[in-house]
Amino acid sequence: MIDAKKIRKDFPILDQIVNDEPLVYLDNAATTQKPTAVLDTIRYYYEHDNANVHRGVHTLAERATHDYEASREKLRKFINASSTKEVLFTRGTTTGLNWVAKYAEQILKEGEEIVISIMEHHSNIIPWQQAAAKTGAVLKFVYLDENQELDMQGLKEAITDKTKFVSITHASNVLGVLNPVKEIAEIAHEHGAIMVVDGAQSTPHMKIDVQDLNCDFFTLSGHKMVGPTGIGVLYGKEKYLNDMNPIEFGGEMIDFVYEQSATWKELPWKFEAGTPNIAGAIGLGAAVDYLEELGMDEIHAYETELVNYVMPKLKEIEGLVIYGPDDISKRSGVISFNLDNLHPHDVATAMDMEGVAVRAGHHCAQPLIEYLDVPATARASFYFYNTKEDCDKLVDALIKTKEFFNGTL
Repeated sequence: MIDAKKIRKDFPILDQIVNDEPLVYLDNAATTQKPTAVLDTIRYYYEHDNANVHRGVHTLAERATHDYEASREKLRKFINASSTKEVLFTRGTTTGLNWVAKYAEQILKEGEEIVISIMEHHSNIIPWQQAAAKTGAVLKFVYLDENQELDMQGLKEAITDKTKFVSITHASNVLGVLNPVKEIAEIAHEHGAIMVVDGAQSTPHMKIDVQDLNCDFFTLSGHKMVGPTGIGVLYGKEKYLNDMNPIEFGGEMIDFVYEQSATWKELPWKFEAGTPNIAGAIGLGAAVDYLEELGMDEIHAYETELVNYVMPKLKEIEGLVIYGPDDISKRSGVISFNLDNLHPHDVATAMDMEGVAVRAGHHCAQPLIEYLDVPATARASFYFYNTKEDCDKLVDALIKTKEFFNGTL
C-alpha cells in the first residue's frame, strides 16, 4: 500500500515554498524527482568507486565495473528481458528510438512501410521520417477513434505485408491513453513486421514484461522513473541486436582493431562506445531498487486511485476541456486540458503563482496537437509521491485561475 505522505520524506525537493506557496509538483511526465537513496548512491560512487569500467584491473575499476553491470542485471529483471545481452544503456528513450530507426535504414527497401500513430512524441516520429526519406520507405500514421484512443481498426488496415516496422507509444504523454501494445505486436508479427514500443511514459508507472508484450524493441528513460538524467535503456531481442550495426565507434565496443578494419565486442558492449554514463547507470539501478521496494503494481493502483479522485472534481469546472479517454482504466496519470479560451501558457503561469507546477505547450507532440485542433494544452501528471491534497490544490488553482482571468477580460 502506497503511503505518499511518508514517501515524500525521501524527496527533499518537494518540501519547499514556491511563490509563497507550498510546492505541488505535477510535471512528472516531463521528469520525476529523485529520492535520497538515488542521490546517495550517485554521491557514494563518485566519493568511493570513481573509475572507468571494463578496463582497469585495480580495485576501484573492478568495483565500478561490478556495480555498473549489476545495474544492467537489475534493469533486465525489471523489464523481464531474457538476457543482459538484450539490455543496452543509452542516453534515454530518444537515443534508443534513434538507434532502432538507424537499424531500419540498414534493412528497409523502397516502397516498404513504417507504421506509427498520431499520438507519438517527436522522438518516435522524426527518426522514422528520416528513415523513410533515406530509404524510400512509406511512413503511415494511425489516428484516433471517437474516444481519443488509438483507432485499432485503422491500425489493422494500416499494417500490411509491406510493413516492416510498427512503432507505438505504450502510454501517450498528452492523452494519457494506454495503448494495447501486446495486441498490436501480435498484429505486426502476423505480417512479419518488427514491433517497437516507446516505454518512456509506461515503465515508471506499471509493471513491464517485454517477453509477455512480445515486442522486438522497447525503450525507457531513467529520469522519468526517479533515476538520473542522461541514462536510459534500449531493450532489443538478441537476434535483431546481432544483426544491427553499431551506431557509434571507438573504445570499449571493439574486439580487435587493425589498420584497415575492426571487429566488435559481443552484446551488449557492441553498442556502448567510449566511457559510458557510469554514475547514471548505477543511479538508475538504485532507482529500480526503490521502485521495486514500493511495488510496480502498487504504484499503478495508487496513481489510478488519484486519477479516480481528481477527475470528477476537474469535470465540475465549467469551461475545462480534458483530452483523452473517459475510461480511467485505459489511462495513465497524465491529464491534459484547456481552460475556457485561455492560452495554456497563461494558465500554467497563473497556477505556478499558486505553487502548482504543470506543463504547458505542445509536449513534443505537435502532430497530435494539430490533430486535436488546439494551439497547445496544459498538462498535470501524477506520480506515487503526489497526494489527494495535491489533487485538491490543482482543482483550487484552476478555479482561482479561471476567476482571475474572468475578472480581467
